[in-house]
Amino acid sequence: MRLLNNAGRLAVQVGAGALDVERASDGRFAADPQAVFARWDEFRDWAARLDPAGRASADPRLEPFDEPALGPPVPLPPQVFAVGLNYREHAAEAGLDLPGQPFVFTKFPASVTGPYAEIELPSDTVDFEAELVAVIGRRAHRVAAPDAWDHVAGLTVGQDLSDRAQQLSGPKPQQYSLGKSFAGFAPIGPVLVTPDELPDRNDLELSCSLADGRMQQARTSDLIFPIAEVVAFLSGIVPLLPGDLIFTGTPSGVGWTREPRRTLRPGDVLVTSVAGIGEMRHRFRARLRTRR
Repeated sequence: MRLLNNAGRLAVQVGAGALDVERASDGRFAADPQAVFARWDEFRDWAARLDPAGRASADPRLEPFDEPALGPPVPLPPQVFAVGLNYREHAAEAGLDLPGQPFVFTKFPASVTGPYAEIELPSDTVDFEAELVAVIGRRAHRVAAPDAWDHVAGLTVGQDLSDRAQQLSGPKPQQYSLGKSFAGFAPIGPVLVTPDELPDRNDLELSCSLADGRMQQARTSDLIFPIAEVVAFLSGIVPLLPGDLIFTGTPSGVGWTREPRRTLRPGDVLVTSVAGIGEMRHRFRARLRTRR
């Protein structure tokens, strides 16, 4: 199943069309894309019973959707976790030792935006970090790794945008969460894909590109701590709630460690993709000056 936030309404993607969930369920499920996670198991059962003919491309209930109208599939997550240094080559390019356990920070929920949004640059030190994002569908507390996928609703594409100057400012511990939580710094989308739709949920290709070429490319099978281990680790400390996001880490190739550095500039278009899920495109603009 592929879920969309179609102009603020929950929809199931069917080919080039969208089946509006509230209308198709006769009001059983709300239009709010965030609300579905509190009833995820019930929703999955309902969706599994959809008449296959009713999901065909000729179904008159299908509505068109325009990419610019798509919002984040999880618009207001209760919690947003992120894992740093989760690819060996990224840790190496950063000159840091491999962590002995997941290195976790947070991004604030207000930083979430959609897959085709225009994003303001607060400075000239903003970096890109392509990531696979896991979405929690069932409350998870003290869950063992072999059971972790039972608590994952699906996967989506993400960018852990980072203002490096803010992130690395001040004495240690540094401002990781603030530097990664400006407005629009947690774009996700374009769809939420349930793991059963993917040929191998643990081995997906992810990448990001700018006009001057491919910046990052890797496979999620290279993660130091795979999704199941991250869910088990986090849930052993704090309950994971339906609709939570977990940014699982970025591979090597970030702009900050390049020679010369390649940070995001006004007018840049950043394309981020995960095979089997989809592609996000973001244009960046300079911060508007405010009058005093």
